[in-house]
Amino acid sequence: MAISTADFKNGMCIDFKGKLYTIVEFQHVKPGKGPAFVRTKLRDIRTGRVIDNTFSAGAKMESVRLENKTMQYLYNDGADYYFMDTSDYEQISLPAETVGDKAQWLKENDEVSLLYAADELIGLEPKMFVELEIVDTEPGFKGDTVQGGGKPATLETGAVVQVPMYMNVGEIVQVDTRDGRFIKRV
Repeated sequence: MAISTADFKNGMCIDFKGKLYTIVEFQHVKPGKGPAFVRTKLRDIRTGRVIDNTFSAGAKMESVRLENKTMQYLYNDGADYYFMDTSDYEQISLPAETVGDKAQWLKENDEVSLLYAADELIGLEPKMFVELEIVDTEPGFKGDTVQGGGKPATLETGAVVQVPMYMNVGEIVQVDTRDGRFIKRV
């Protein structure tokens, strides 16, 4: 569907120069001299890179429909990751390259959002917060406090995060998947 710059909204997906971008922000500018234009920040859906671009007012481009589909993560066999739609039990597999570094937040039976653009699978998003068990870290000692800094801990999925000094192997922690930050002990 063709849209003009007057139809821009934050979060909208457009096809620009053969790539899919979401509009992070935009601003209509009417200078005293010269034609009006639209200044935008666009995020590449596949790479996450943000670019600045200026469109002349009224420029036309293609809008792309984005759809999130919630699926359950089942397992991986080393090469592919398998997901199931819980409504109709349909299973799909994604190559490890598509999943990328988000695999470190996937725990069996957790739900994830698969992102589709015009019926093409383009990526996945794990839940914003996940609860994982610590499988390896230095032992904590009595007197270690929250303010005492941090230490690296390996979680059950293989992810390594900084946790407070008092945390020990076997404890469950909540982690923010957007930046890999420890939130709290569960």
